[in-house]
Amino acid sequence: MNVRKLLHTRMRVNDLERSVQFYQDALGLEASRRFTSPRGAQLVFLRTPNSEEEIELCQMPAGAEPVKVQPDLIHLAFEVENLETFAAALAKKGYSLSDGPTQTGSGSIIAFIDAPEGYEVELIQHAK
Repeated sequence: MNVRKLLHTRMRVNDLERSVQFYQDALGLEASRRFTSPRGAQLVFLRTPNSEEEIELCQMPAGAEPVKVQPDLIHLAFEVENLETFAAALAKKGYSLSDGPTQTGSGSIIAFIDAPEGYEVELIQHAK
């Protein structure tokens, strides 16, 4: 037996609304549903254009240990059509790249932006 498909990835955050705003404003993701889990965690699922998989943001109830993201522990990667244009649009919204742009050996161009809590978001413009 094999799994059928990836459904979502869960990321814990300290400030749910700040994180939701970042993913919506900077990357254009859409909150598809919100609810409170049986354990009291606040959950928001974000839909990514052209993908079935979602990102689940989770803020634990008050008193939970704060999130401390280690460098290079995890990142999300998104394809963009034109990295230069995308980075310029980010800058107009007050977001700056934390690394790159860098051309890879395959000819793709990559860059990173930091999400709240320190999660890295990789932006990839595939070689043409």
